[in-house]
Amino acid sequence: MLPISLEFFPPKTPEGAAKLRVARQQLYAIQPEFCSVTFGAGGSTQDGTLQTVTQIMGEGLPAAPHLSCIGQTRESLRERLAAYRAAGVERIVALRGDLPSGYGASGEFRYASDLVAFIRAETGRQFHLEVAAYPETHPQARSPRTDLEAFVAKVEAGADSGITQYFFNADAYARYMEELSALGVKVPVVPGIMPITSSTQLMRFSDACGAEIPRWIRLRLQSFGDDTASIRAFGLDVVANLCHQLERAGAPGLHFYTMNQSQATLAICQRLAG
Repeated sequence: MLPISLEFFPPKTPEGAAKLRVARQQLYAIQPEFCSVTFGAGGSTQDGTLQTVTQIMGEGLPAAPHLSCIGQTRESLRERLAAYRAAGVERIVALRGDLPSGYGASGEFRYASDLVAFIRAETGRQFHLEVAAYPETHPQARSPRTDLEAFVAKVEAGADSGITQYFFNADAYARYMEELSALGVKVPVVPGIMPITSSTQLMRFSDACGAEIPRWIRLRLQSFGDDTASIRAFGLDVVANLCHQLERAGAPGLHFYTMNQSQATLAICQRLAG
């Protein structure tokens, strides 16, 4: 089976923290290479990010905090990088991030490539830097070509590897990798995988982030109504098949967006291992 990594978000309540600890322990059975932890808009959860990263590292796994540059200053980023160094972090997911409501300006950085260049200038090769990739094109990109060029700029600034937005069309990933290769990109780009457990949640997330749900999947999910068991069984088939296709296409690993839950990701990995 391909190498696995997992994404979590910082819990906002003690109950959420307890549930996440249980989910992590269950997911460690699939031996993930590392876990990433998201970072809220404008740094709204940055303390929770560091706390969750520290907990994961204390449980014996490498952890990679997300770090966004929108709304940040050079000084605030220096402080954050210093905190990550002090905690023993060795990997960072470097992102542009989204401008939160109420922010009138984007801060001192405009693009993720600026953030990558800044981290390299400040810390050298101390951190392994992951960046975002978009096989179906970033929703705010002017064109597919400019989106590819944005990824190239992040690599040229010093990114080590990429993790994609989730998708359900393996051909989109294969074509994206061919186009990056033609532009001279050699860093690994790991597909992001979203387990399907709720049709309404999936529709909402996908509409917000620009991930396309193929019509046949959307219609099938809608046909199940509130039948959660059917939705999850169908989702398991769809996503496990997608992972098999990606493995055949040469993907270097799989990065699961767990939504702080364990069962769907475990079921997919068990299907892949079988």
